[in-house]
Amino acid sequence: MFLAPMLTGRQESPFVDDRYIVEPKLDGQRLILSMEHGHLRIYSAHGFDLTSQYPEFHWLPVADNEDVVLDGIAIAVDPETGRGNPDWLAKRYRMSKQMDIKEASMRNPLHCFVIDILRYKGEDIRERPLAERKELLSEAMESNLRFSRIPYIDHPDRGLTDSLRGSSMEGLVAKDKRSAYRSGKNDSWLLIRNYRYFNARIAGYRKNQFGWLVESGEEWRSIVTDSVPAAYRQAFYGIAKLLVTGEDKDYVYVRPEIEACLRYAKQRPDGTPFQPEFVRFVV
Repeated sequence: MFLAPMLTGRQESPFVDDRYIVEPKLDGQRLILSMEHGHLRIYSAHGFDLTSQYPEFHWLPVADNEDVVLDGIAIAVDPETGRGNPDWLAKRYRMSKQMDIKEASMRNPLHCFVIDILRYKGEDIRERPLAERKELLSEAMESNLRFSRIPYIDHPDRGLTDSLRGSSMEGLVAKDKRSAYRSGKNDSWLLIRNYRYFNARIAGYRKNQFGWLVESGEEWRSIVTDSVPAAYRQAFYGIAKLLVTGEDKDYVYVRPEIEACLRYAKQRPDGTPFQPEFVRFVV
């Protein structure tokens, strides 16, 4: 049984409220795990059947194989660094040959953190408050090598939210303990991203679609796309035509004299920014 997941709203800055719990923001793939009559099906957030894609998740630690529907997040962890590796996860998702999938599940098995329970013993419990659902999840599911209940903090204090800024975490998810589980975006769950800010130079732009080529230091380069407002795009192109140094089939290159402040929440496995967003020009 597929039940569409509940999605988060956005909150720009941390806050303290006793009515909320706080969970870590994980960089992984959302999964809906449905157990009916002892048979498990695994679905993506959009309802695609991924049961054969993740054989390491076929042994769901649910007592007596009760009928349940769980909401989880699959992550790939690099055992050498202890960090999540989204590239491994993306590569795994694209695999189509069962032999490759089986080998990958043994060589680099994924882990699933279960964040909520939507049905239990055949009963739809999505209208019950989150605090009650968390208790039922503890009753229904144990942990094993492949499954864990996501850790959370009740009654978060200011020290917790302030410490987020100095950590490597992508962010936090604050959830109203009174909230029902409603499919789609809902402001009862709030994503608080842990943004890091830095300056980079604009070294070029795409020819056939919007995108700025940005660079920082000697080696780091990336593309900034949808986060740039129209007014800033227009202002850039007005000056960039005076700075052109050359072009190829994909890019027009400019002298890197225009600097922008960027921000990012996700990091690549080597710690460099992933999918940076434009904030403003640096004057």
